[in-house]
Amino acid sequence: MKPQHTPAERRAAGKAARKHTPRRTLGSWQPAEDRDPLGIIHAQAPARVAELLPLRYARMGESAFAFYRGGAAIMAADLASLATSGITVQACGDAHISNFGLFSAPDRRTVFDLNDFDETLPGPWEWDVARLVTSVEICARERGFDPEELVESTVAAYHRAMSRFADMGNLDVWYTRFEMEATLDEFGGRLGKKSVKSVRKLIAKARAKDSQRAVGKLTEVVDGQRRIISDPPVLVPLRDLVEGPERELADAVVREALSSYLATLAPERASLLRQYRYQDAAMKVVGVGSVGLRAWMVVFEGNGEHDPLVLQIKEARPSALAPYLPASEYAHHGQRVIEGQHAIQATADILLGWTQVGDHHFYVRQLWNGKGSIDLDDLSAEELNAVAVLSAVTLARAHARTGDRLAIAGYLGKGTAFERSAARFARAYADQNETDWQAFRAEFL
Repeated sequence: MKPQHTPAERRAAGKAARKHTPRRTLGSWQPAEDRDPLGIIHAQAPARVAELLPLRYARMGESAFAFYRGGAAIMAADLASLATSGITVQACGDAHISNFGLFSAPDRRTVFDLNDFDETLPGPWEWDVARLVTSVEICARERGFDPEELVESTVAAYHRAMSRFADMGNLDVWYTRFEMEATLDEFGGRLGKKSVKSVRKLIAKARAKDSQRAVGKLTEVVDGQRRIISDPPVLVPLRDLVEGPERELADAVVREALSSYLATLAPERASLLRQYRYQDAAMKVVGVGSVGLRAWMVVFEGNGEHDPLVLQIKEARPSALAPYLPASEYAHHGQRVIEGQHAIQATADILLGWTQVGDHHFYVRQLWNGKGSIDLDDLSAEELNAVAVLSAVTLARAHARTGDRLAIAGYLGKGTAFERSAARFARAYADQNETDWQAFRAEFL
C-alpha cells in the first residue's frame, strides 16, 4: 500500500485547488466557435442499427429534456472545454435525473441509486454535478416549476452530503446505501401525505417488476414453448429478424456470447445461471440515447415455468467522455461499464458481466430486477425536489466512494460559492440545450 496523505493534507489540497480554479469559474459557459452539436449526433449514426435511427431521433425530438437525455456526447464535448478542480472520481458520465431510480439489492431490499453507466470513466466530479443540475433546471422549466429553487436545493444537497461523507470513516462511506423504506421514514416528514403515498406505490410497483413480470408481459406460450411477443420496432424476436448482418450477430450472441459471459461471473453465480435453460431471445429497444445500440432480452426457465430469468445483453460503445480523458484501463467496453458500476453503486445486480462477439462489446444484467423508474411528468414540485435532492446525495456518495472526498469537501468549503456557480451554469446550459434542440428538430425531423 502506498503511504497516504493525512486527512488535513487532503482537505488542504482541495482548498488549494481554488487558486487555479476558483469556484466562481465553474459557472461560466461560453460556446466554442467551432461547436457542432448536430455533427456529434450525425457522427454517432454509423455505429447504430440504421433502421432504428428514425426512432432515436423521434424520441430525442419530443422535448428539450428528451434531447438532453440523448445528448450526453454533446455535453461531454462542451464540459471538456471548461476548467475543473483537477480532482477525479469514477464519473457516471451521464448523471441526469432520469438515470437515478429504484432496484432490488441482492438482499431484496429496494434501494435508490444511479442506474446507467454506459459512459462511466474516471473523470472530473464537476462534470457529473453539471449534468445533474442542468437536467433539474430543464425538467423544472418543462413542468412550469421554479427552476431556481429546485436547482439550488439540488446543489446544496450535494454540498452538504459531501461534507458529511468527508467526516465519515472509509467503510461507513462504502457501506452507505439508500434503502427506500428507511429513506422515506427519515425524509417523509418533509413530504405531504399524498407524496408519501405516491412513493410507497412506486416502491411496491418496483418490487413487482421482476423476471416473472417481464415474462408475463412480454412473452406467451405457443405450442408449449415460451415465446417473446413481437412488437416491432421496439421488440423483435430473433425468429422475425431478416437474414443479414444483424440476424447473424444476434444468433452469435445467443450461441456464443452467453457462454463467454459466464466466465466473467463469480463461480457460484455462474453455477446458478447454469441451472436455467434457454427459451427465446429478441432485440429490445431501450431508453432515448441508447436507441440504435444493439440490445437483446434473453428468456430462461429454471425450476419450471414459474421460475423465469430474463437477461439484457446491451452493446457497450466507447464512453462519450473518452475523447477528453485518459484511456480506460479496460480495453473491453462492457467490462468498463460493469467495473464502473461496481465502483459507483453501493449494491449491484449479482448477474452483472460482459461478453463479446467479433468487434462488438456487450454487458449483461437482469432486465427487470425490481427496477422502478420515476416518471418526472407525474411529479409535483415538492416531489421533484425530493427526487432531485436524493439524486444529489446519491451522486455525492458515488463520488465519495470513488474519489478523494476530503479534497472535494475542501474545495467546496463552507460557503455558497459553489451553489451559486452551479446554478448559473445550469441556467446558461439549459438555454444552450433549448437552442440545440430546436436546431435538431429542424434538421432531423
